[in-house]
Amino acid sequence: MAEFSDALGVLSSGMRGQGQRLRHIAENIANVDTPGYRRKTVEFRAEVENGHRSGAIETGPVRLQQGVLPRIHDPAHPMADADGYHDGSNVEIVTELADAREAQRSYEANLKMFEQVRRMSSQLMDVLKR
Repeated sequence: MAEFSDALGVLSSGMRGQGQRLRHIAENIANVDTPGYRRKTVEFRAEVENGHRSGAIETGPVRLQQGVLPRIHDPAHPMADADGYHDGSNVEIVTELADAREAQRSYEANLKMFEQVRRMSSQLMDVLKR
């Protein structure tokens, strides 16, 4: 029975991680036109218990994508400098949509496996009751 519990823990950690990833993707998309906004990403790490990998994941710190922000010429913008330029955002919608689709499918795969393990556990309990 411990194996079922361990499997459920691993799968739920995957769902939590992908859920957090989706939240950051949604935030990136919402700020695509925010001047000076840097794309946020989250890193996954293997969870370690007693010196051994448990199979579960944990999320690392949120990272801001570095690099030069695009310069946008808009003299009427309140953040424009003397030359009429301001920093744009480094978020690309196509990249965010692709990442969102990947995270969604990974979440769904973890959910299906979670349901399968739960079903198997329930069936085992039914067999043991007989």
